[in-house]
Amino acid sequence: MRPSESDKPPYVARVEKIEADHRNNVKVRVRWYYRPEESAGGRRQFHGAKELFLSDHYDVQSAHTIEGKCVVHTFKNYTKLENVGAEDYFYRFEYKAATGGFTPDGVAVYCKCEMPYNPDDLMVQCEGCKDWFHPSCMGMTIEDAKKLDRFLCSDCSPNEHANRSLNHFPVSPSIETKVEPKRRKR
Repeated sequence: MRPSESDKPPYVARVEKIEADHRNNVKVRVRWYYRPEESAGGRRQFHGAKELFLSDHYDVQSAHTIEGKCVVHTFKNYTKLENVGAEDYFYRFEYKAATGGFTPDGVAVYCKCEMPYNPDDLMVQCEGCKDWFHPSCMGMTIEDAKKLDRFLCSDCSPNEHANRSLNHFPVSPSIETKVEPKRRKR
């Protein structure tokens, strides 16, 4: 939906109902999505660039304010997308606009930094414990991580530097690599 200030990104809402009044003015009842920076807690490091919060804030707007259609996926479905388009967004939290509270109020954390997953950031999966890690938290660059065929975290490797020594070609082409980004942006 079109914001009043042209330099702001469009507002995102779920259309709940479309109706016309006695003068044939078309109105839409919407449920607003909030961007993290519009919430009480603000944007955090783990929020994805395309992340929104489904709010409990409903409103009625003129249909003329609608700019176009986008798709707001659940977090789980978004992380499964092969290609993310300009019209794709996701949410994993519901936001109570009046109180600033979230549902759920907790989220799974990963890596030794114990941060929630940000789908914009590359993570590598340990073949031993199956946990996910940020390359930088494991002392690697993103370029180094992309070159890995296999990865073991320091807890699963026999010696502290073993995770770097696993940078070799897979034994067979059927071995699944665990360090590729989950999707490409289109």
